[in-house]
Amino acid sequence: MVGSVKHRFCAFKPCDNGTILKKLTDKEHLCLTKILDDPHMLRISPTYHGKIAVDGVDYVKLQDLLAEFDNPSVCDIKMGTRTYLEEELMKAREKLTMRKDMYEKMVKVDKDEPTEEEHKFKAVTKPRYMQWRERLSSTATLGFRIDGIKQADRDPDKNFKTVRTSQEVAYVLRKHINYREETRVKLLERLKEIRGTLEQSAFFKAHEVIGSSLLLVHDEPLTEGEAKANIWMIDFGKTTPLTEGKHLDHRTPWTEGNQEDGYLMGLDNLVELFENLNTIPPPEGLEDDAPTAVP
Repeated sequence: MVGSVKHRFCAFKPCDNGTILKKLTDKEHLCLTKILDDPHMLRISPTYHGKIAVDGVDYVKLQDLLAEFDNPSVCDIKMGTRTYLEEELMKAREKLTMRKDMYEKMVKVDKDEPTEEEHKFKAVTKPRYMQWRERLSSTATLGFRIDGIKQADRDPDKNFKTVRTSQEVAYVLRKHINYREETRVKLLERLKEIRGTLEQSAFFKAHEVIGSSLLLVHDEPLTEGEAKANIWMIDFGKTTPLTEGKHLDHRTPWTEGNQEDGYLMGLDNLVELFENLNTIPPPEGLEDDAPTAVP
């Protein structure tokens, strides 16, 4: 299954007995090891089966989250009000150089965004680019953003950089689940379960959770019948332990130095969006499609 729909739309190596391999990073390996001791996190994240080396490359061995599905569609939702660590911002400021590559990425999306000076040099600093990128999507306002979607029968789509408002997000998600009420309800129930679980997790309280995603998976039924749907918390490559004794509530607005990531604020908004998914109007000028019929 992993060969047809790739978790995070990256090249993961298939392994045995319903597992996949992901390239090892020290930070993610440390987090996955700690999660083994947190019964709450174990309920909402892929099972970790340890490290393994293949052809001289180190990998982490993880549960293949798509193995239980017959015809899976996947939505990767990046959680939190920022996707960069505080330490990344500080390092970027220490080496404050003008980046032409980031300027080019910026004007490709919005040619009016750079200042007159930035247009003159055809470059922007990395901190400027990082913070603009968060404001561009729903990250800064809703505390999450759609990072990518892979429908069962289509190529992956990551063209969601400017999906920003609740109306735009709801429009995309309705189409993604093909307007199926059963799928909406199952995903909503799982989101609420994940929220309650995180509120009890010692691991979650003691970490700055940056760049982590919720992976929404549901079956596109090939015939009439009960649709499967589930959600897991994935990607801990930027998740950073706090100093001993410090805890985050993950809802307090971020100010530089407090390390708050807005994860639960985003999850609150995502739950509310799924609760009202059927009643949020589409963006101006757009209309919802008719659901695709099951054969």
